[in-house]
Amino acid sequence: MKICIVSDSHDRSDPLVEAIVEAQACGAQAVIHCGDLIGVNTLRASLKFNIPIHAVHGNNIGDVAALYRMMAKTNGLFTYYGEDVALDLGGRKIFVTHMPHHGQAFACTGDYDLVCHGHSHTAHIGKQKHVRDGECWLVNPGSVAGIDTLGVKAIPTWILADLDKMDFEIRKLPEVR
Repeated sequence: MKICIVSDSHDRSDPLVEAIVEAQACGAQAVIHCGDLIGVNTLRASLKFNIPIHAVHGNNIGDVAALYRMMAKTNGLFTYYGEDVALDLGGRKIFVTHMPHHGQAFACTGDYDLVCHGHSHTAHIGKQKHVRDGECWLVNPGSVAGIDTLGVKAIPTWILADLDKMDFEIRKLPEVR
C-alpha cells in the first residue's frame, strides 16, 4: 500500500491538492496529515479526490470544532484524531503526531513500524533504534505549504511511502505558492 504523508499545510489548499494528486498518480490509497492543517477550507478541494485523509492537529490547531463537523459529514473520508493517533494501514502499525520529540519518543517504544511527525518544516527520513533491539522508521514530510520555520517561502515537500517495501521518498512540488 502506498500513502501520501504531508504536514504543515497552514491553511494553504493548493499545494495540499497538488501533493495528493501526484500521490494518487503514483498509486497512493491514503493521506496522513501530521498537523498544522488549520481549517476546513484547506481540505475542501482535497476531499473531492475520494482518498481517505487521516489528520492530527499541531501547535496551530485552527478551528477544531469546524474540523470535527466536517469529519462528521464525510462518511469516513476525513478523520481528525486530535493530538495524535495510532493507525493500522497496509498491515503496518503507524503512529502520527505533530511534535518531533513526541515522534522520536514513540519510535523508541518498538510498538510501531513507522512514526510520522511534522512541525520543523524540514523533510527527513531516518530510522530510530528502539528498546526491542530493532529500528522504527521516523519521517517528517516537511511543509507541503512550502514555508520554513520563519514563515519564509521554501520548497514544498511531502513523502510518498510504500508500506509494502517500507520505502520512503521525499517529493518536492514544482513551485511555491
